[in-house]
Amino acid sequence: MDNYDDGNADYTSINTAMPETAPFKRMRELIALLNKASEAYYKKNIEIMDNYEYDRLYDELLMLEKKSGIVLSASPTQKVGYEVLESLPKKEHDTPMLSLNKTKSVEDLKGWLGSEKALLSWKLDGLTIVLNYDGGILKNAVTRGNGIVGEVITDNARNFKNIPVKIDFNKELILRGEAVISYSDFDRINEQIPDLDAKYKNPRNLCSGSVRQLNPEITASRSVYFYAFTLVSAQGVDFKNSIDVQMQWLKDRGFDTVEYIMTEAKSIETDIKNFENRIEKNNLPSDGLVLIYDDIEYGKSLGSTSKFPRNSIAFKWSDELKETKLLDIEWSPSRTGLINPIAIFEPVELEGTTVSRASVHNLSMVEGLKLGKGDIISVYKANMIIPQIAKNLTGSGSIKPPDLCPACGHKPKIKQEADVKTVHCTNKECPIRHIKGFALLAGRDALNIDGLSEKTLEKFISLGFIKEASDIFKLSRHKDEIVAMEGFGEKSYENLEAAIQKASHTTLPRLLYSLGITGIGLSNAKILSSHFDFDLERIKNAKKEELTEIDGIGSVLASAIEEYFSNSENILRLDRLLSCIEIEKVQKSGTYNENIAGKTFVITGKTQKFENRKKLQEIIENSGGKVSSSVSASTAYLINNDISSTSSKNKKAVELGVSIITEEEFLNLLNTRR
Repeated sequence: MDNYDDGNADYTSINTAMPETAPFKRMRELIALLNKASEAYYKKNIEIMDNYEYDRLYDELLMLEKKSGIVLSASPTQKVGYEVLESLPKKEHDTPMLSLNKTKSVEDLKGWLGSEKALLSWKLDGLTIVLNYDGGILKNAVTRGNGIVGEVITDNARNFKNIPVKIDFNKELILRGEAVISYSDFDRINEQIPDLDAKYKNPRNLCSGSVRQLNPEITASRSVYFYAFTLVSAQGVDFKNSIDVQMQWLKDRGFDTVEYIMTEAKSIETDIKNFENRIEKNNLPSDGLVLIYDDIEYGKSLGSTSKFPRNSIAFKWSDELKETKLLDIEWSPSRTGLINPIAIFEPVELEGTTVSRASVHNLSMVEGLKLGKGDIISVYKANMIIPQIAKNLTGSGSIKPPDLCPACGHKPKIKQEADVKTVHCTNKECPIRHIKGFALLAGRDALNIDGLSEKTLEKFISLGFIKEASDIFKLSRHKDEIVAMEGFGEKSYENLEAAIQKASHTTLPRLLYSLGITGIGLSNAKILSSHFDFDLERIKNAKKEELTEIDGIGSVLASAIEEYFSNSENILRLDRLLSCIEIEKVQKSGTYNENIAGKTFVITGKTQKFENRKKLQEIIENSGGKVSSSVSASTAYLINNDISSTSSKNKKAVELGVSIITEEEFLNLLNTRR
């Protein structure tokens, strides 16, 4: 799997109208399968596809790309390079990019349509981008900017998940579309990116920040998708005076387009209702619909105003307002130190769901709305998705900022920037700031507490339930509060408690890894455990000189281990954690193997003596060795039953003088002791 691209493209999770012609559909299936297999193998050490199958599918994708003349950006056949810029260059648009006129009235749309047919599509809420192709290759990509001048983000656009970097059209093509990040990817990224809480409040802001990065590698990691909504020009192509034909033509070139249907005055009301019924399940952020005349020449003949084109119009959803009583403001700390106000109110039905909470964003909004307990407020769902407070009908103003941080008990600080006041916890040891450490501890390779995601951890920490690792095993003290939390309930709590109880019985390597000692992964944790006969006290008291004598533990790791266990606070927290868990007793009994320990192995090809590569990896790690995904100068052995193979790993091993051995030879190593 040496053609690995860190694309993570999962087209099945994106809600859109995609090209359904057989070659494109198969290309997308292959890209998703190959990238999923590569991610599992290289990131998680899990083999879900053998090399033969990977190579077969890779060759099929390569053949389809050559045959169609189209290559998608997420394709593992592309070797992506990342050139970091000092700033984004500016470029003036050939024609001004105007905004759309808007209406909330279906009757207005009927009048606007008259006897014409039009395309009705989602109005995606992201960042508008102009793409320019020449000779079949993406020449440049420019943001909308102020409508006159935009920023050039060509390298970033090449790292969007779904745009073609090569198309079957050799003349100039200019099109416009929306770059977006889906709700599911937004939630996933929001948990992973440090300091995200202070910067990004919705998918649009995250998308804008991702598209305009100076480092394209960051854009590549953010799962940005592009959906075409306008074909500006395609030299020499007859589109039969139809926008619909243009959109189909773009699909045939490998582009994803906004999802749309053909409509007219007599069906527009029903068609809008059908879109509206799908808002809750739509994975792409949208703030309404767009209507554009299908007749290209008729649309051009209408011209434009100084602000709006006359061939298209936006339809905005009418907000459903409900009155309710404000019960309280919950001050929720985030990992950046920002303490966010969240309104808690009596439940109301909005757009088909029950809501009882809404973000108020900052202290200035709390004060501006004059919020107080018991106030009557009106609430709505922005874009029919996100609950918001529209206004306060009583305005008592009794809510004040918190005296103490709910997570750590330190006095917070009020900051003001550009007339916006926010509340911050300045305590660097506030547990909410160490959310990544708690998430590592609960992760699969550590204590493996299923159901304790970063999002859940952040909530528990912000409410003061968790201040250190041992508190996780005492969450039963907060059962009633957890059961009453939004998104939880009795069953969810029981599942979490069962996972915590299961995690309280663990192994020493898992425990060591869960501590988050710099540089100590699960493999090194196993090496340490084996070397010290699974005796935690010996590890705690080991000095750097002794640690560096262990194969695989260099001076940097040795210093990190000694420093961690020399910290009295770390020891106290560890002791409190140990009082809540039970470590599996392991006897040395020949597990540690001097032929294997401290050496790095790479595994490739089909296994014969072992069930799969994962089982072979476990044997190596339990014997004190390490397994890597690629051959390097530090590799001791490449395990491949086909020693004469011409695979890239075998070639690399020969080039570096790395020994290539079969499983049979590995077993001889394992069973032969010095």
